Amino acid sequence: MLATSANGFQMAEGMSQVIKLVGIAGSLRRQSFNGALLAAAARSMPEGAQLEIVPIRDIPLYNADLEAESGIPAAVMHAKDALTGAQGLVIATPEYNGGIPGVAKNAIDWMSRPSQDIARVFHGRWVALMGATPGGFGTVLAQAGWLQVLRTLRMRLWTDGGPFYLPHAAQAFDPEGLADAEQRTRLAGYMAAYVERIRAGTD
Repeated sequence: MLATSANGFQMAEGMSQVIKLVGIAGSLRRQSFNGALLAAAARSMPEGAQLEIVPIRDIPLYNADLEAESGIPAAVMHAKDALTGAQGLVIATPEYNGGIPGVAKNAIDWMSRPSQDIARVFHGRWVALMGATPGGFGTVLAQAGWLQVLRTLRMRLWTDGGPFYLPHAAQAFDPEGLADAEQRTRLAGYMAAYVERIRAGTD
């Protein structure tokens, strides 16, 4: 017999709640390494969990005049609704000039509008960071740069799995996703541990 969870997912009675995560890749490039990493994460989700990748390509640059004249753009509303219906967020972040990517920060800034929605969308929600880069440091500085933003939004940063850095990303992928079996296993373990931590607080 099926029952419906608080987030609208159907599951057999006696089963744990389905864990839904939302993923944002902080790059607009079609062949983005971080988009590929996030897609690999979605494919590696454990049973009873899912990762919805929310595109940010159609989110305009934040402009208070645009907000006042036209309200919240449809792409932003989609992202906010998706995150509100999820238990956690995954940000796959590039690193540009030692910092966080502008398009990803812009998406989060829009999602925090109007300010009355910040608590509903962000407060207390789990977030995990990962990042891929062609260089050798795997977005160390960009992930550190996100910390102040996430603290300000009062999100719960998951760190139990350690940082997930993917250096030398230009050689890391093939048409099927992550080319290296060890990296696939590492990513699957990272996502499973993240889901387990969220589940421990929701069951």
